[in-house]
Amino acid sequence: MYNLAKDVILRALEEDGALADITTLSTVAQEQYAQGIIIAHSAGVIAGLHVAAEVFRTLDQLVSIELLVHDGSCVQAAAVLARIHGPARAILSGERVALNFLGHLSAIATLTAHCVRAVARTQVRILDTRKTTPGLRSLEKAAVRLGGGYNHRFGLNDGVLIKDNHIKAAGGIGQAIAAARHLAPHLLKIEVECETLAELQEALESEADVVLLDNMDLQTLQNAVELVRERAPRVLIEASGNIGTNTEKLAAVAATGVDFISLGALTHSAPNFDVSLEFITSPVKE
Repeated sequence: MYNLAKDVILRALEEDGALADITTLSTVAQEQYAQGIIIAHSAGVIAGLHVAAEVFRTLDQLVSIELLVHDGSCVQAAAVLARIHGPARAILSGERVALNFLGHLSAIATLTAHCVRAVARTQVRILDTRKTTPGLRSLEKAAVRLGGGYNHRFGLNDGVLIKDNHIKAAGGIGQAIAAARHLAPHLLKIEVECETLAELQEALESEADVVLLDNMDLQTLQNAVELVRERAPRVLIEASGNIGTNTEKLAAVAATGVDFISLGALTHSAPNFDVSLEFITSPVKE
């Protein structure tokens, strides 16, 4: 994960102007060192701490960071996550980018953990989607895993998911599945999105491996699950579409007997996870 992040970190630092931070360059001497701590002001699951550390090391290898918790750890508000020591310029110039990564990824992990807890007494797995921030998918999907969730497809090239527009373009569900079976490797499962019971029936008759029940109300969802269990018990069932992250709604969807619940909100709507970096000594020359 973190090797993949190096290019992303460099682009983020360039975007922020950290490589030519005029404020820091004009006010802080090159030889000055500083010590600081990274603090969580929210309770939740930490993700991206190693990425934040890599931000500072990218700017200056002399920066030393002691991680006091691990990615995936649950923390309370006011927890000290890391101690940092090194050239003050690098710490100041990398601060915002490091905290942006840490706050964003911890928010995703925290929201995922909340959703996982909501279905804890069932066999349902919480999945992410491809609704990720361009360029940050590997990091965001890793944060989902740290929160206890699972990854859906990473990209379009590693799984067959036939959606409504594919069905229209192919001329129908049966035609789309047949075409996918002809081209896709035999070990690859074929998933089909269904918005109605009629579409679900056609997908089962065409021998889909997985069905995605999209935007169904609870009663229709329950009926759909019963239909699948009766007609094709080997078929896996995913629920998606406007489910949200409300505990009661997640529990109700899980109670219908689906195998998976996929939530775009994990990566596109996670609320802010507040973190800060605070100097604990004045910059000193070394």
